[in-house]
Amino acid sequence: MTTNKPGFEIPDQMRDFADKSVDQARKAFDDFMGATHKAVTNVEDSANAMQAGAADVNKKALTFAEEQVNSAFEFAQELVKAGTVEDMMKLQQDYMRKQMETLGEQAREVSNTATKTVQDAAKGFSQT
Repeated sequence: MTTNKPGFEIPDQMRDFADKSVDQARKAFDDFMGATHKAVTNVEDSANAMQAGAADVNKKALTFAEEQVNSAFEFAQELVKAGTVEDMMKLQQDYMRKQMETLGEQAREVSNTATKTVQDAAKGFSQT
């Protein structure tokens, strides 16, 4: 004797609801992953901007150091050729004035470069 047990049937409304729920979950996940990819890209872009800016500042600093050393050697050569103490004092005064002007220009240049670097890096974060 065989008994046929009727199978459990899932109502169509339940299937539709489950199907919509899966679709909504898939869409939510896809949206989340899209936002995550965008955020990662923005962070990478910001990091690249900061790295490029830091490299630029380093190059400027190296160039400035080289200019300062060359200026010091030129000053030393002029100082050796000075005939009197007054000439030496005048050379020292001119050298110090020129060094202060140069230092001011270099500080502005480094400041401008650093500001631009921060602004470029911030652009990546503001695009999220």
